[in-house]
Amino acid sequence: MSRQTGKVLSQLDLVSEPLRVCLVGRDRAAVTLGWAQNVQLIKIKGNKLVKDKVLEVNGYVCGITTSGDNLVVTYVRQPWLEAISTDGKVLQQFHSTGKTQHFKCPDFITTSPDGTLWVSDQGNNTITKMDASLTILQTFTSPLLEWPRGITAVTEDEILVCSQGNNSLVLLQPITNTWSTLLLEDDGIKKPYSLAYCSQKRKIFVAPRNTDSIQVFKFT
Repeated sequence: MSRQTGKVLSQLDLVSEPLRVCLVGRDRAAVTLGWAQNVQLIKIKGNKLVKDKVLEVNGYVCGITTSGDNLVVTYVRQPWLEAISTDGKVLQQFHSTGKTQHFKCPDFITTSPDGTLWVSDQGNNTITKMDASLTILQTFTSPLLEWPRGITAVTEDEILVCSQGNNSLVLLQPITNTWSTLLLEDDGIKKPYSLAYCSQKRKIFVAPRNTDSIQVFKFT
């Protein structure tokens, strides 16, 4: 683990607490604003961040990722998923109720290199694999997984998940449905909340819950 400090190059004031963020191409980002119930698009101009369009959504929006040229968002309270265009048009919904309810509290969502969607559900301790049309392909669970939060794809068959409930980072290999613990509390992991992966440097960036720090680990 290493710690580094950096200089803030640009900062934006938003109308509500930012929850999740994803890149949209090379020069834009999308941020979910839960209480405001919208998605703020942001232009990246060199080292500056500039507000772009605001997309109105249908509730307390949380997770966000890209799917082709579109966005997919999760709602933790309804709970459901939506695919929306960058103009705010709803393209597809995954919405189930009653005894057929699949999600309980879908939180983070990510897209693997092949376009597959992965959703962590902290309410029922599952990881769900979906295609671009929001059709469920498979659901994964493990005793190693407790209160899953941040999720990111290293490859199509290497999915990293923050297991906040047991202070660990776990690795799912979906093809064989194999789970392994990658990092533990003894390694410095405590209440892991979100994460990102840098393929060029093979490094994992982990943000613990309720802190202002980022932990950096080498993925081996």
